[in-house]
Amino acid sequence: MTNIAIITARGGSKRIPRKNIKEFMDKPMLAYAIDAAKQAGIFEEIMVSTDDLEIAEIAQKYGAKVPFMRSEKTANDYATTYDVLKEVIDEYKKRGKIYDNICCIYPCVPFLTGEILHTAFDEFIKSGADRLTPVVKYSFPIQRAFKVNKKGFLEYREPENAAKRSQDLEPMYHDVGMFYFYKYDKLDSQKIAMYEMDESSIQDIDTEDDWKMAELKYKVLHNV
Repeated sequence: MTNIAIITARGGSKRIPRKNIKEFMDKPMLAYAIDAAKQAGIFEEIMVSTDDLEIAEIAQKYGAKVPFMRSEKTANDYATTYDVLKEVIDEYKKRGKIYDNICCIYPCVPFLTGEILHTAFDEFIKSGADRLTPVVKYSFPIQRAFKVNKKGFLEYREPENAAKRSQDLEPMYHDVGMFYFYKYDKLDSQKIAMYEMDESSIQDIDTEDDWKMAELKYKVLHNV
């Protein structure tokens, strides 16, 4: 069984300029994704899909491959992860390389570890699913969420659940946006397994405040 890790790291970043290679705790953010993939020990190929020469250089410095540059079509603000993965798969296929499984890894994942990837991959294979998505449980039942009505007042979105006990409501989860596993030819399958993660090991990094929070969390988790 052969696996490829595809790290998606384009050059454009609006809210945090050069986010993918900005220094985070003394090394470029992208390096954490590459290190986790290497430490997982399950990938025959670890590549970075990018349109940016500086990102490509840093990716190679930390041990990833950049066999080709991302096209202009998949480097704009409207390209989806699916578009990027499909482009990489098609290009590898042209070069005579086909893998059994794909792991898409996002570039800003300082809390991702090789152990997480390895364990998630084992669960993916055991599940028999076509895809696996890491998720975290909502800390409060979303079935008791409020919305603002047309008069500007709060009301329950699902009033039938307003009086129910939290423990009687079905747990709900959301995507943590770190990595995804796919069978090679099943990118759009809806047969998706889940890998539940703890909130302590996840952090959105979309704003400068997010970045500062990630640094604080990293220092606590790693005693630095």
